[in-house]
Amino acid sequence: MINSIAGLTSPAAPPSHTPKVHQVAQQFESLLIGQLLKTSREAGGSGWLGTGDEDEAGQTGMEVAEQELAKMLASKGGFGISRMVEGAMK
Repeated sequence: MINSIAGLTSPAAPPSHTPKVHQVAQQFESLLIGQLLKTSREAGGSGWLGTGDEDEAGQTGMEVAEQELAKMLASKGGFGISRMVEGAMK
């Protein structure tokens, strides 16, 4: 579903730019996705995986997991934000 939504708002393939622009755009999208995950965890009280963050080690583990999930999602296309940023740099 996310891929179909992203396809409506962004080009099918990222424009040809330097690898640095592509990398920075993905890092930006990763940061945004990470913030979404963190906000949802903090707002819900029980965490986005259904686990509590009662102890400091558990909270740190969830933060690391959120960051890595965000990086992975962004590297696979995420919400299409990085493609839109690259398109705007055209």
